Amino acid sequence: MNVKPKHIATFLLGVAAGAAALKYAKMSDEEKEKLTDNLKDKANKFKDEAETSFDKAKEYFAELSTKGTDSLKEYWAEAESYIKDLINKKEKATDIAADAASDIKDTVKNAGSDIKDAVKA
Repeated sequence: MNVKPKHIATFLLGVAAGAAALKYAKMSDEEKEKLTDNLKDKANKFKDEAETSFDKAKEYFAELSTKGTDSLKEYWAEAESYIKDLINKKEKATDIAADAASDIKDTVKNAGSDIKDAVKA
């Protein structure tokens, strides 16, 4: 039979649980109550920290969404005017494609840096 790391981990976890149960069984009622209260306090602190982190994450993503939307609106106006100019121009198709690629590349770079700045803020 192959002994895999998960088997060893399961065995060690069982040994630790058995040792903890033995220690708990040897405690006085007063010590058991102290331990229980201590565990409850730690669990409540952990719960409070988790709730706070969850609220902060909600605020962070809401802010990120707003800043990202504002950035898209800002650059969409440029893209829209550029598209209108493309339709009205009677230049060669290759020149138009080259200009569009350059403008889109610049817009994407600017939007990316704006989003990075928003994330850093």
